[in-house]
Amino acid sequence: MRNHSVFTWFYAALIGSLLSFSHAFGQDTPVFESLAKQAILVDAKSGLIFYEKDADTAIPPASMSKLVTQAIVFDGLKRGELKLDQTIKISENAWRRGGTKAGGSTMYAVVNSEISIDNLLHGAIIQSANDACIALAEAIGGTEKGFTQRMAIKAQELGMTHSTFGNATGLPDPKQRMSVRDLAVIARYIINTFPDYQKIYSEPEFTWNKITQQNRNPLLKDYPGADGMKTGFTKEAGYGMVGSATRNGRRLIMVIAGLTSIEERKVEAQKLLDWGFNQFKTIDIYEAGETVARARVWGGETRWVNLITPDSLQLALSTPEQAKADVRMSYTGPLIAPVKAGTPVGVVRILVDGKTVSEVHLVTATDIPAIDSMWQKAYDSALIMLFGS
Repeated sequence: MRNHSVFTWFYAALIGSLLSFSHAFGQDTPVFESLAKQAILVDAKSGLIFYEKDADTAIPPASMSKLVTQAIVFDGLKRGELKLDQTIKISENAWRRGGTKAGGSTMYAVVNSEISIDNLLHGAIIQSANDACIALAEAIGGTEKGFTQRMAIKAQELGMTHSTFGNATGLPDPKQRMSVRDLAVIARYIINTFPDYQKIYSEPEFTWNKITQQNRNPLLKDYPGADGMKTGFTKEAGYGMVGSATRNGRRLIMVIAGLTSIEERKVEAQKLLDWGFNQFKTIDIYEAGETVARARVWGGETRWVNLITPDSLQLALSTPEQAKADVRMSYTGPLIAPVKAGTPVGVVRILVDGKTVSEVHLVTATDIPAIDSMWQKAYDSALIMLFGS
């Protein structure tokens, strides 16, 4: 059921405030040009693209491709095929190709030692450890080559059409290619599907074998709202990064590639995110506990209950989004007494181009006891049968 008069008022009030902000903000979007050879900026929730530059060229992704390896491990954990406390033996291959002697990123895993998947994930994410990624790949795919077949299948499932894989690490290999658009896709997949594991990407350091290493993501130290995700470098690829940051309820994912130095990568990452967040103006829609609508209660002492937002709703929209913003309220009913205060009964969603960019749950504001009258209960039951919720 939807109370149309209340809903119409809500819709009109919201659109009116969006329009007023649109006029204040202006209609022109500032021009931006990244120094990166390839770049993309995407809304994490909706997938809306705010900026792209040569986003579909398949390039050497370096360690940024470790996101695919990590996503496959997350899949296995979610399905119960893997467990965080499950241990994996570090093979000589993982130690030789990914350990200290290889000269690349490593967690200093000792050959033939047993390490839990939890610790291997921390090494792979925070320290970009090649030995950790190879060990995980061998445990899941039998061999690292076998694991790359799973990487290809995962890419196909997610519509990553410009990705091929030769290893689990991103080390130089002519088969290892990804586009920045595909890197943004796998980053969105991790963020939206595995929020608990995504938190690992923001951890500042990890210690293994009595060696502490700092997270390689430079945004985590001094960029407000940054919480991930992966840097990458080889001589062939140059310097690249998949970055994630959140402000005012909007999370942006940016991918840049082909830069010439660590400093240039950091500066360009911050510039692109700054440009993205500067496109938004924040609109306060509802305070926590504010009434949004009301719903019919069947068999209750009172016939209506207010629906409130337990959390505040602040909406950050760019100027082009404001012109396309739409509001939808879904309601699950019927509500049959007794009803407890705080019962979730609906969601208000704000959409742009049909994609949800923000949402807030609706809950009942008060308790509604059941009515004692048998006749009123019978009457309400008949109405439900006739008219539904």
